[in-house]
Amino acid sequence: MPKKQSIIYPPSHCPTCKRRLLPGELIPVISYLLAKGRCKGCKTAISPLYPVMEGLTGLGFVLVYLRYDLTWETLLGMLFVSLLSIITVADLTYRLIPNKVLLLFFLLFLVMRFFWPYGDASYVAHLIGMAAGFLFFFLLAVITRGGMGGGDTKLFAVIGMFLSPTLLFLTVFLSSAFGALYGLFLLAIRRATRKSMIPFGPFIALGAVTAYLYGSAIVDWYLSFY
Repeated sequence: MPKKQSIIYPPSHCPTCKRRLLPGELIPVISYLLAKGRCKGCKTAISPLYPVMEGLTGLGFVLVYLRYDLTWETLLGMLFVSLLSIITVADLTYRLIPNKVLLLFFLLFLVMRFFWPYGDASYVAHLIGMAAGFLFFFLLAVITRGGMGGGDTKLFAVIGMFLSPTLLFLTVFLSSAFGALYGLFLLAIRRATRKSMIPFGPFIALGAVTAYLYGSAIVDWYLSFY
């Protein structure tokens, strides 16, 4: 989508030699290992981002199932993990979170949360979370004059629609903490400066999936100190 190409045609192919991939080359992770990380046609190296994200997506599906068992929430959770995987790859590769992806998942969650709200949250709470997620980061983007990207702002609106307001706030905290720790690490090894731009999408994804899977336990642990 960032390249404005169809996701249907042409089918999966090598981006270098354009050779169409065979069914045996489309098995997540395994095909990459069997091909030793190279196209069977032109021998061009394949980015390790492919198997890494395939593996993480599969792991996310398993963790969602273990957390929510065979319920409608598991289906929603797998869609949520899929969204986070897509925006992570897009932000890492192109520094862009495609609007079409966000709109598709927003519409799905807008309808599905009406029938299956999260936990004890009401549908109204999901709508409030959506509005809060968008408005807070929209104001932050205005104040920082572009320090927060428009894609990040819209992503938080989608996350707010999916999660309960409590888990949305936890996502904001966790994603900021993960991003800050990574930034400090880069500064420590002198791979970045204080003015370096770092894609925030992957940290939003990490914070969101952590809050979704373990947020209730984290909140209970935090409240136990009071």
